[in-house]
Amino acid sequence: MDKTILFDLDGTLINSTNAILNSFQGALKTLGLISKNDEEIKNLIGYPLEQMFEMLYDDKANLSKDFVLAYREIYSQIYLSQTELLPQAKEALGLAYEIADLGIVTTKGGKFTPLLLEYLGIKKFFKTLITFEDITHPKPSPEPVVLALKRLNKTQKNAYMIGDTVLDIQAAIAANIIPLALSCGYGKEEELKAYCRVFLSAYDAIKYIIRLY
Repeated sequence: MDKTILFDLDGTLINSTNAILNSFQGALKTLGLISKNDEEIKNLIGYPLEQMFEMLYDDKANLSKDFVLAYREIYSQIYLSQTELLPQAKEALGLAYEIADLGIVTTKGGKFTPLLLEYLGIKKFFKTLITFEDITHPKPSPEPVVLALKRLNKTQKNAYMIGDTVLDIQAAIAANIIPLALSCGYGKEEELKAYCRVFLSAYDAIKYIIRLY
């Protein structure tokens, strides 16, 4: 395959909003903290958990590791039942698999993500999975994108990153690959349009790549 397509996960291929919000709010309750509005939390999806917490509770940064532990305990119990594929995500991966080597670049943790991909029936499409534990600097740093290419033994030539937040797009640009943004996730469309093309879904983005060749 001469092409490479890397995908973000949350908001790009999967709808994990309920699992994230319920785990987040449950962890706050466990720590005895006043909950935040769901929209405030959703606006930060794409950042690592510790960073999300510190952005919302900058005066309680010392509790960030305790928060992550509480979050993961709740998440482990609900993530399979409260996560689903976005519309036509599986069809998009089927098309992409025929024309490119595929990988995932996510800030989700490595413990549950492979199990989730297997549960949703899409793990078979991917040749590499880069999670938060694999890197030192998460998106928008190019590090996870560069690592994905390295593990695939691929160069930046004909390489794409498909994601739903500015973090995904900035990481792709920094890694010198082509970014394609989606409006089906957590990013604001007007912000994404400042960087690159925006599509309604991963399926539409893959159809665009196919039309280029």
